[in-house]
Amino acid sequence: MIATMAELSGAAAARYGTRTAVTILGGSSISFHDIDAMAGRFAGGLAALGLGRGDRIALHLPNGLDWIIAYHAIARLGGVVVPCNILLTPAEVGWITDDAEVAGQIVASDRCDLIRTAQKGSPRTITERDFARLLASDWINAASCDPDDLFTIGYTSGTTGRPKGANQTHRAVAGSVGMTATIHARHEGDRILTALPFPHVYGNVVLNAGLLAGSALFVLPRFDAGDALAAIARHEITLFEGVPTMFYQMLTHPDVEVADLRTLRRCTVGGQTMPLAKIEEVVTRFGCPLLELWGMTEVAGPAITHSPYWPARHGSIGLPFPGMEVRIGSLQQAGGIAKPLEAGEILVRGPLVTKSYWRNPRATAEAIDAEGWLATGDVGYADPDGYIFVVDRLKDMIITGGYNIYPAEVEQVLATHPAVAMSAVVGVPDAEKGELAHAYIVLAAGCEPDEAVLNTHCRAILAPYKVPRRYHFVNELPRTSTGKILRRALRDPS
Repeated sequence: MIATMAELSGAAAARYGTRTAVTILGGSSISFHDIDAMAGRFAGGLAALGLGRGDRIALHLPNGLDWIIAYHAIARLGGVVVPCNILLTPAEVGWITDDAEVAGQIVASDRCDLIRTAQKGSPRTITERDFARLLASDWINAASCDPDDLFTIGYTSGTTGRPKGANQTHRAVAGSVGMTATIHARHEGDRILTALPFPHVYGNVVLNAGLLAGSALFVLPRFDAGDALAAIARHEITLFEGVPTMFYQMLTHPDVEVADLRTLRRCTVGGQTMPLAKIEEVVTRFGCPLLELWGMTEVAGPAITHSPYWPARHGSIGLPFPGMEVRIGSLQQAGGIAKPLEAGEILVRGPLVTKSYWRNPRATAEAIDAEGWLATGDVGYADPDGYIFVVDRLKDMIITGGYNIYPAEVEQVLATHPAVAMSAVVGVPDAEKGELAHAYIVLAAGCEPDEAVLNTHCRAILAPYKVPRRYHFVNELPRTSTGKILRRALRDPS
């Protein structure tokens, strides 16, 4: 396994040569050799501009070959990548780049002026128009980095305030990439399809695990369920990787009935809890295992998952990566440990966990204790075999009349009704009870809204206080830039 991310493109080129590494569907392809060659020249161009080892460089481009080349050029230079999702607003990008005090930024041409207007600082700016010039530079060798050198500052989604920058070393990023590739049994014969954004830790690990294992990666620039189903058949995809909403949309797309999915050997899903009924439907429809995984920005990517060679344990996110520890903290006693099978906050410790947030000691102290345990904000429990189950996000818990309701539990029940394509449950303020559960429903094709039917369905399975008090039928649910359902937007539609 590689020790630093500066080594990855060169190691992949040496091992896999001129084989095709990445294909942007509807666009171009590039080989393992050419990724390394172009990253080396682009790094030379960055060095000629005065950028070098330790410099923080923002990367704000759409999924594509330019993103891959720029990322590995920064790695090769010994720089620090500050990834910014292309769906962020110029104001959000400006805030991140100012907070990280970037020395340079590689940004989309059509967003450059707006981003500069939003920034207080004046980093050296590179756009796609500059790529040809930089790629004509002299090729440079990869910097000799230490595994504990800072490699990336990954900013959180900021759903509860300003985003925080999680500092991640080469060791952490390379560790998540290597463990993911190993446990998911990736290999040179794999043909992987994804639409995950490269700046997100999950999408980043998918990309780099492919380079490490020598797999062929096929990238949908934007996710479309019909395009994804067609691409699986056309390109004989063996592994599809996505977030739950992608699977929901594929399950309800009319083409799923006739799609040829015979080449699929496994799929992975992460980023959010997925109802058991939908997991089992994917396994049945797609004819392959669905490997749930768990990770977060603060652990550089996946850190808990399943292997295709382990017995299926649907609903569980799996077992921790080697070297990672997990324990369940009590929700009743500060600093205590939950009882066996009792739900509590998931705490993690190990080499993938960030040591700190960028120049934010207060946030660091709030999230990471003196023994190195990171409070993840996820509620879950461990079964007797050590498999971890996520119940929900702690901040999404609804308290009604003193009782706790986990939205994911209600969503699990709603998912078992054939009229429900996807749902989100949130707490709405109530003068008497404190909060009441409301459900937002996207109906399956051809189904009519019927609040009474869904209410009866929920009452047959859930305790009365958990049953939603209202059902809102919507065409779609709000999502984050990484495709997660954004419950906060439903609680606060302003």
